[in-house]
Amino acid sequence: MNRADIPGVYPEPDRGREPGPDPVSTLGPAHRLPSPGPSRTVQSVLGSGTSHTKSRVAGACASSALERDPIEPRLLNLKAAAAYLGVSPWTVRDLEARRVLKRVSVPLSAGAELRKLLFDKVDLDHLIETWKT
Repeated sequence: MNRADIPGVYPEPDRGREPGPDPVSTLGPAHRLPSPGPSRTVQSVLGSGTSHTKSRVAGACASSALERDPIEPRLLNLKAAAAYLGVSPWTVRDLEARRVLKRVSVPLSAGAELRKLLFDKVDLDHLIETWKT
């Protein structure tokens, strides 16, 4: 017995049938890869100047949310603080350990505190000003 005699190993092409649709294209939208840019709906909402389109597409309160400036966080985590200062996260850790830079301690229940390293932008700006002199 050779491999050609085993069914399914070397299937014969079905020459009497027309090729069907691509199996990937028959999958639903959940199986499609996300597009690299914003959707057309988002582009139309952001690109149009009318509040009617914005409220119709994104909801009634979305028009005021799109027109306002985004809220910038005052507290930055370790990675963001390092990027803000233009140094490595390890440098920020060293500055905090030497008490050159003070971290913000967020209190939790039972006297514990949040372990996440948070730094105030005002302190970072002050540190930059001291580095200038």
